[in-house]
Amino acid sequence: MTKTLIVTGKTVEEAVKSGLAQWNVPENRVKVQVLEQASKGLFGLFGSKEAKVQLELIPDAIEEAVHFLEDVFSTMQVNVKIERDVSKEGIQLNLTGAELGILIGRRGQTLDSLQYLVNIVANRYSDKHMRIVLDAEHFRDRRKKTLEDLSSRLANRVIRTKKDVVLEPMSPADRKIIHSQLQDHPSVRTYSKGDEPNRRVVISLR
Repeated sequence: MTKTLIVTGKTVEEAVKSGLAQWNVPENRVKVQVLEQASKGLFGLFGSKEAKVQLELIPDAIEEAVHFLEDVFSTMQVNVKIERDVSKEGIQLNLTGAELGILIGRRGQTLDSLQYLVNIVANRYSDKHMRIVLDAEHFRDRRKKTLEDLSSRLANRVIRTKKDVVLEPMSPADRKIIHSQLQDHPSVRTYSKGDEPNRRVVISLR
């Protein structure tokens, strides 16, 4: 979408309304600069001039994030549809398509990297902190269920063997799922050790 637009009308208000209609955006999405006021001319008949205004589009953070993703997918030559949703965690962008495996990556690492970049882009255009969750056909729900089931099985192993279990390195989001699942467990506790990106969750007896 063009970032600036010059429009004319019988009045400034009419010119602005015309520009908003062309862009199909509300008035709070534009900055208005009046270039020329309307004038009636001689006897109200000759030499009359219309008002001329310049509209500057104020970027929308979510739109810019979506445009960023579209550019990435175009470069990768993958056909992906992006749908917006609002969840309790913030704005959610859901990806659908036939080639999502390459965008999810091993244990969601590529998806996490894209989410990180999308949040940088969106917050560059927002005057308040935004959180965007990037998902691909409910991968995050499936991953959460997998980790919750894993943590329960490993907790039982720790109780049975009385030996600590050290999990493989995980992202902060995945570690948080393990900690949350076992935080109220009566027999085991969890903590993290190591440095990123090799930080791991440890499950041990209380």
